[in-house]
Amino acid sequence: MTVIIGSLLLGMYSQLINEQEHQLDQHLDAEKTRYQQMALTLDRRSFATQVRSADPKVALIVWRNSYDLIGSLSMIPKDMPLLPEKREFPVFTGGPDKLHIISGGMVMTRYGPVLIATRVDQLGALIDKFSNAAITALMITLVLTLALGYLFSKAILRRLVQYNRLSEQIEKGQYSTRLPVSWRQDEFDMLAQQFNRVLDTLEQNLAAVRGVTDNIAHDLRTPLSHLRIGLEQLPDKPVDELPESCAIITEELDHCLATFDAMLSLTRIEEGQQALELQPLSLHQISQDLCEMAGVMAEFNGQSLELSLGEDHTVSGDKYLLFQALFNLVDNAIKYSGEGAKIVIAQHRNVISIADNGPGIPEGSRDKVFERLVRLDPSRHHKGTGLGLSMVKAILSRHNAKIALMDNQPGLKVQITF
Repeated sequence: MTVIIGSLLLGMYSQLINEQEHQLDQHLDAEKTRYQQMALTLDRRSFATQVRSADPKVALIVWRNSYDLIGSLSMIPKDMPLLPEKREFPVFTGGPDKLHIISGGMVMTRYGPVLIATRVDQLGALIDKFSNAAITALMITLVLTLALGYLFSKAILRRLVQYNRLSEQIEKGQYSTRLPVSWRQDEFDMLAQQFNRVLDTLEQNLAAVRGVTDNIAHDLRTPLSHLRIGLEQLPDKPVDELPESCAIITEELDHCLATFDAMLSLTRIEEGQQALELQPLSLHQISQDLCEMAGVMAEFNGQSLELSLGEDHTVSGDKYLLFQALFNLVDNAIKYSGEGAKIVIAQHRNVISIADNGPGIPEGSRDKVFERLVRLDPSRHHKGTGLGLSMVKAILSRHNAKIALMDNQPGLKVQITF
């Protein structure tokens, strides 16, 4: 700001000087033309009279006739140039301002050379006043700019120091800490909001990790305890009971291994590490295969399984993974809807839905069931890894499909939209 204002003042100063010089040249040129015309039209005596009567406030005129000087000054400086060239020279007077600066030049007329000049010290005083005012304004601007810059930088540094202090708290494990957001909504507030969103996601992920850890401990504690008891009892078992006991231990081990295998598979699918064998798939055909595969299971549980087909739709997907995800949903409906329930697989265009009239899932728990190793309490008596719906969501996400859980009144309706 100081440089800009200084440049503007310098430009104004230069413009003022040029304008004053231009006006002075015009004034002297007009007087030169006037006296040259008078010398051509008047006789010597009349010309002398005009020179004597010249107003010194307009111009200082000096003419040397045959005997003496006539005009406003008592002398003509040596080496005065011819107008439009001009030169400044000092003049001493008897008034309060004893020294005046005069600028002018000589004009050749029929009656000889005439000095035409005018005062320029008043213009100099005006320029000096402007210079002093400009320097004062520049200094005030510089002081104000430095003061405002200091205050502005202190405000920025204060917020940065605060952000740094809060970041150190987060680094120490206080993940509930958030950066403050002011009413200004400036760039710092935008940064703070983005940072807070990152912290929210981080806190959610940490909570999910803790939840997964708790669920692993809960789900694997029982089979591992059974394994320990079974191994401790093996030496005391009769020989004829050893094969059966070993089979039970092997089953428990298979359950533990299945849980870890499912977790690894889920991670590979979510991270895109497992390549998809894409091919055109008919949703008609997939729905029919689902109904055929699950029909026996539903009949064994005393349930009815119906298929409703609408307009067919073709998607590009991995046949094995997509069938695995949809069958998992149908299997859940058979497991948890209860004996005598009615299950309907419906397909129309790009939507497949699986509905039952069982107890359903409370609305507040519908998002939780897609998390890893989450099993709602009523389902604890059913054997499983708690990763089925997480796997379903990951597979459908890789196929650009959306899954939604809705109330079937009564029961649950799962809707998949490709």
